[in-house]
Amino acid sequence: MASSRRRVALGPRGKRLSFERRLRQKLWLMGVPAFLLCFFFLRSEGIAALLAVLATVALGWALVVSLVMESISRPLQTLANVIAALREDDFSFRARGGRRNDAIGDLAIEVNALASMLQAQRGSALDAVALAERVMSAMQTPVLAFDGNGRVQMLNNAAERVFGLRMGEAVGRRGVDLGLDSLLLPAEEESITLGSSTTGARWVVNRTSFRMRGIPHILVVLSEVSSALREEERNAWRRLVRVMGHEINNSLTPIKSIAGSLRARLAKSSDPGLEDLERGLGVIENRAESLNRFLQAYRQLSGLPKPRLKRISVALLVERVAHLEHGMKVQIDPGPEVFLFIDEDQVQQALINLVKNAVEASIGPDMGARKPIVCVGWQVERGAVSIYVVDNGPGITNPDNLFVPFYTTKPEGTGIGLALALQIAEGHQGTVRLSNREDEPGCRAELRLPAA
Repeated sequence: MASSRRRVALGPRGKRLSFERRLRQKLWLMGVPAFLLCFFFLRSEGIAALLAVLATVALGWALVVSLVMESISRPLQTLANVIAALREDDFSFRARGGRRNDAIGDLAIEVNALASMLQAQRGSALDAVALAERVMSAMQTPVLAFDGNGRVQMLNNAAERVFGLRMGEAVGRRGVDLGLDSLLLPAEEESITLGSSTTGARWVVNRTSFRMRGIPHILVVLSEVSSALREEERNAWRRLVRVMGHEINNSLTPIKSIAGSLRARLAKSSDPGLEDLERGLGVIENRAESLNRFLQAYRQLSGLPKPRLKRISVALLVERVAHLEHGMKVQIDPGPEVFLFIDEDQVQQALINLVKNAVEASIGPDMGARKPIVCVGWQVERGAVSIYVVDNGPGITNPDNLFVPFYTTKPEGTGIGLALALQIAEGHQGTVRLSNREDEPGCRAELRLPAA
């Protein structure tokens, strides 16, 4: 009923006349009395005089109507253009000629004031957005935003690195399709592992909701705790070795010395009944030596100094490491010319450990008839340099204990090679990752460091 009434009120064609036409009609209606008066007073003067006067009055009144229409419609059209520009977020237009104590002038002044206020607010909003984007880009913590349908709306540089995504390709796509479904679970706070148990890092996931343009969104912030946990573990080992190291070292030295002296005396004796005693003293001496090596190895791991950085060519670094290995010839895959700011001695030691592990795996008893191959190379991936060591050995059999200090499957191993390599990498804001090869048997170890 209401809609039908409005159509009736608008006229027979359902359209109202424009403001200019209605104003022009009213102005002409205002001139009707003047035409009637002229007709009344001049009707006796003859038809020619009457028509001349009426024509003159009509022409003058048309000029008055035109001037009035111009003085009213032009300022209103100007104000309409200013408001249309504001609606399109263009704040550069202003209405000129506005003055107080004037209806149109007051309206023009208020519209200009509104435009200035909106321009200032828009500038502040753009500055705030630019600051937020700069802060987000500089953050080392991954931050992502999803809309109500689980589509990615924003992610920072850290999130691109962690999840291997690109802003232009990820925005607008569903998180489930990008492998981010674990971030959209309803739990408020939890810890997740990204990657396998060998290469993955532990992250704490925090979720919160917010609204943007009235639409609910989810903000996800990840905090990496793997490095902190490993550092706490190393600190605990350091405290333990400081407490026990002094007493153990003081005990091992005389035990080894006394056992060696007694064994030397027994060696001069010709009594065959003392052979078991000599053999037992030899075992005591060897075990004391092994415990001493164990203790010295841990001191090497726990006493790693702070890196002294300098600019180093990756090609030169890889070449030196490959030539230091004498167990077999290590192949080099050429890569792009790139430089790192690193402690050359520390990173070289980490690579030596990775190459040594690869060589020992390739020449081990499980190789069969395969020819041992170890290859070292590097590649650049989005601001980071990945130095990789690939072998064709049996691969990783127990990935959970790879970086556990002193865990080893080698008879003569100390179990600190990978732990030391990881500690060196983390001291350079990098990582060490190991994984089994997919194309053939073997292992791929990667030392990833920020590019210079």
